[in-house]
Amino acid sequence: MEARRLAFDLLLRVERDGAYSDALLHSRRLAGIGAHAKAFVTKTVLGCLRRQGELDHLIAAKTSRSVGAMDAEVLIALRLGAYQMRHMDGVPDHAAVSESVELVRQARKGSAAGLVNAVLRHLPPGPPTAESARLCHPDWLLRRWEKEFGAGTCEALLQANLQQPATYFRLRPSADAAEVLSRLESAGLSAEPTDLARAYRLAKGNVPTARQAAGDVLVFQDINSQRVAELLAGSPGSPVLDVCAAPGGKSRQLAEAAAVVAGDRRVKRLHSMRRLGSRGIQLLALDAERPLPFRRQFDRILVDAPCSGTGTLARNPEIKWRLQPHDLDSLSARQGRILDNAMDALAPGGQLVYATCSLEPEENQHVVAKAVAARPGWKAIKALSTIPGTDPGDGFQAWRILRPAD
Repeated sequence: MEARRLAFDLLLRVERDGAYSDALLHSRRLAGIGAHAKAFVTKTVLGCLRRQGELDHLIAAKTSRSVGAMDAEVLIALRLGAYQMRHMDGVPDHAAVSESVELVRQARKGSAAGLVNAVLRHLPPGPPTAESARLCHPDWLLRRWEKEFGAGTCEALLQANLQQPATYFRLRPSADAAEVLSRLESAGLSAEPTDLARAYRLAKGNVPTARQAAGDVLVFQDINSQRVAELLAGSPGSPVLDVCAAPGGKSRQLAEAAAVVAGDRRVKRLHSMRRLGSRGIQLLALDAERPLPFRRQFDRILVDAPCSGTGTLARNPEIKWRLQPHDLDSLSARQGRILDNAMDALAPGGQLVYATCSLEPEENQHVVAKAVAARPGWKAIKALSTIPGTDPGDGFQAWRILRPAD
């Protein structure tokens, strides 16, 4: 019951308070529970969010009450029960029902206990796979992806968003690959190399066990996030400017070959990056939507722009239920301001990488095209484009922007 109660509490935070599941699942609340309970909480929280549309469809079929009008506590208990009954073979249906009823009682919603019991005991079978995947995404997002990518790619994307994404890591430069892989194998894990140097996919095992076996020489980071930073890799020289640096994964990767100036306007997130100061990274609080506070210019700049995150919905499933079409326009305007200011800081002959983990053209080619069109002689070259379900890893897009030499 403890694990179900914790999953219930976390889902309630996401639903009612606008919290993010990734942050909650890595918070101190999970630090004191066992590995089995933690795995259960993680699976049920992410599963309920990934399949929220399907679960609401099943619930709505067995009640005359509108799902949207239900108290959050009641709806979360119903989703948790429905997810366990339809997607977790190891959980007996009677346990899922009785525990969901107990959750609403503990949440002081005892008057809804009969409703929860009745709905879950008469829950209909789950819909076919293709229909389920469509129910698990907002209609407006479905329509735009079908238009942008075509039916086949869209279907693969929908399915990928419902799966646990692959885990990738990079070895620090000081690590001996053969020794690390041997340690992982001895611990019952296995890793497969990728096309990036020192980058691997964790084929068997989990992150905590891998860290315990190999220590801090493993840096866990999506393969396409690694590719973005790799676009600016080169010989050591003048510092690289990373204008939207938090939480610091790409800054850390860039710092393996050059000095890095890492800026972000979110002071709390910069504070969490303090440990990177010992790795040749200079941390700086700055708001990239304003002119950058530098007298000098930089030969290499990374703009890993804040975005909708539609390329990461398997990891961050609540995004799809919060995002609205008009948000893309406001994000695009913000990204345009950031890119313009960063381009002003680029030295003649330098290169800038603009990247997002969004699949939406408003946040990618539209932003880049507008910025480059305002600067005669500048060029933009698409350097990365990945779609979950079609390509390994998260969905990313990236451009190299080149300033002509004077």
